[in-house]
Amino acid sequence: MKKIPYIIVLTISFLFISCQSNGQSTKNEKNPLQNINPVEVPMVDGLDRAYFASGCFWCVEAIYESVKGVKESISGYSGGHTKNPTYQSSNTGRTGHAEAVEIYYDPNVVSFATLVDVYFGSQNPTQVNGQGPDHGSQYRSIIFYQNEEQKKIIEQKKKALGKKLNRKIAAEILPFQKFWIGEDYHQDYEKRNPYNPYIRNVSIPRLKRFQSKFPELIKKNH
Repeated sequence: MKKIPYIIVLTISFLFISCQSNGQSTKNEKNPLQNINPVEVPMVDGLDRAYFASGCFWCVEAIYESVKGVKESISGYSGGHTKNPTYQSSNTGRTGHAEAVEIYYDPNVVSFATLVDVYFGSQNPTQVNGQGPDHGSQYRSIIFYQNEEQKKIIEQKKKALGKKLNRKIAAEILPFQKFWIGEDYHQDYEKRNPYNPYIRNVSIPRLKRFQSKFPELIKKNH
């Protein structure tokens, strides 16, 4: 029996653990949402909300839920032009939506500026249309702002990071419009599926890398 070359086995394994299977990579084009006024969401029980897209939402949800002051992180979709996006439709890359998270946080414990630091510090900020093995516009990086103050914070931190790395930072900066909550089985996915190959090989290592960089921000027993 002919042996399969080792490099092919590695390639197959890499594809197997990817969070997506049929997304389409696209070049970064100007998003029409950039010229729309942002929607500011009200506080809920003393908690503010923030919205981020940074690759697979399983990873991002777990990262933010490990941060002090974050009460809840919800997986869903944002940044696109269609209503009621689903996992299947967003994975085509044709809805304009990216996998995103809605963060409920206590502004008395953690600031929006710190959440932006968590965002940039928990990803490869120069990777276009994806994170790690996940490729396609549905995995692109976006920070959503709800007012001019947030926009200024994001722009300043993005500019400073680009200067520090001497590289172009891939994250889009878009006015928040609407967040569509994802399917139930996506919520707390990493926590409920610790033995999933993608979780073990991509999501958990990404979480651990982030936590090692920001130990002062991590909740106890997390």
